Amino acid sequence: MAKLSQRLQAGRRFDASPTLVLVIVCAGVVLASLDLFIVNVALPQMAKDLGTSSLGDLSWVLNGYAIVYAALLVLFGRLAERRSRQNGFLLGVAIFTIASAACGAATSVPMLVAFRILQAAGAALLTPTSLGLVLATSAPERRHSAVRAWTAVGGLAAALGPVVGGLLVAASWRWVFLVNVPIGLTALVIGWRRLPKVPGHPAPRPDALGAVLVTAGVAALTLGLVKGNEWGWGSTQTILVLAAALSALAAFVAHCALNANPLIDRALFRVRAFTGASVAALFFSVAFGAMLLSIVLWAQNVWGWSALRSGLAIAPGPLMVPLFSFLVAGRLIARFGPGPVIGAGSTIFAAGVAWWALAAGLHPDYLGDIVGGMLLTGIGVGLTLPTMMATGASSLPPRAFATGSAVVNMLRQVGLAVGVAVLIAVLGSPRSPSAQLSAFQHGWIVIAAVSLAGGILGAVLLSPRLRSATVPAELASAPQ
Repeated sequence: MAKLSQRLQAGRRFDASPTLVLVIVCAGVVLASLDLFIVNVALPQMAKDLGTSSLGDLSWVLNGYAIVYAALLVLFGRLAERRSRQNGFLLGVAIFTIASAACGAATSVPMLVAFRILQAAGAALLTPTSLGLVLATSAPERRHSAVRAWTAVGGLAAALGPVVGGLLVAASWRWVFLVNVPIGLTALVIGWRRLPKVPGHPAPRPDALGAVLVTAGVAALTLGLVKGNEWGWGSTQTILVLAAALSALAAFVAHCALNANPLIDRALFRVRAFTGASVAALFFSVAFGAMLLSIVLWAQNVWGWSALRSGLAIAPGPLMVPLFSFLVAGRLIARFGPGPVIGAGSTIFAAGVAWWALAAGLHPDYLGDIVGGMLLTGIGVGLTLPTMMATGASSLPPRAFATGSAVVNMLRQVGLAVGVAVLIAVLGSPRSPSAQLSAFQHGWIVIAAVSLAGGILGAVLLSPRLRSATVPAELASAPQ
């Protein structure tokens, strides 16, 4: 075995440029981000094939992935600091690829959810290690733009999920997962040969109890929101589940505040730029997750469009993401700072969702009802999402890259899960067409309000007059 390992290591070439490193790791980010929403348009076909009609049950195909992804991001981010980043990234891609093949072969909803959880574990390992590789191989003056590119690719992949899903579902919903296999294998082969060595550094073992508490809290909160209409909002079952969620999340916060080695390093939130980006990420992700699911459900369930047509209808929004991420956001940040850009992006996103609330009607009118809002939400994502991630990550010293990026991503995934659950709770189970229209209008108003709230908080917390570049001593002086 030792000789085999030596031969394998000898066959590796570590001569990738920072640009090539970014390209390789972005292939992994595409896998993790695409699968956040690629299943949205496939839900009706999954329901028919797997024998269920409950949107609440099927929502766990989305939320099971998002919750476990969120819970393990920080845990694996902390582990990644102790080990070589390139090997952690490749292991995450391998787990994700195997789980994707298993999802494509699932024969029941519980089996599919179980394999989605395994997918999430792989995604949670490859995400912080991928950003750690990008930051470690980029010159300090290029880190902000590198993180924006990394985030823009992830945001574009997430937004394109329903579009790609619609194309694949035309063949079979199983291709929604099987498409990951060739991408994953390609990333593994090229990454094995070309990714540079980025060694870890001595760091305390991560806090597993914190991960358990936050997982239990977010899962219970999501369950209570998803099942509230079915159980009754005043029922004992709903109250107990939501109380358990609040108790677990409160215990998580207390544990992080009192533990000498918490899952989330308290010092991170003494960096105001990081705190502002994190708060904005949480609110915006709630709105983003609810928005993407809402427009898919509207097109398929109200207008009766096919998965393919619904996916293609969403395409104009994702096309705006790279345009505004790469061509506009950087210039605006340089001139006005990240706070105003996040505030503007969140406001534009909210305007797009409000467009649907005001214009959408029961008779399909794509150009009048949907496309304007789709363009505005895409612009909002392109301005907001990369700016939040770049601001949060670039505000930290190198030794905290993996953990800091994992915390922001964790908050994003928690937001996505909560956004889906809130939308399902607001929509309920309307029977008549007019009731459906009213339910979606209420849902879009809630989404717009959440996006606006996040934009205001982000702009205030990232105001140049309040923002401080001071890094706490425990972050700055730790070994790299």
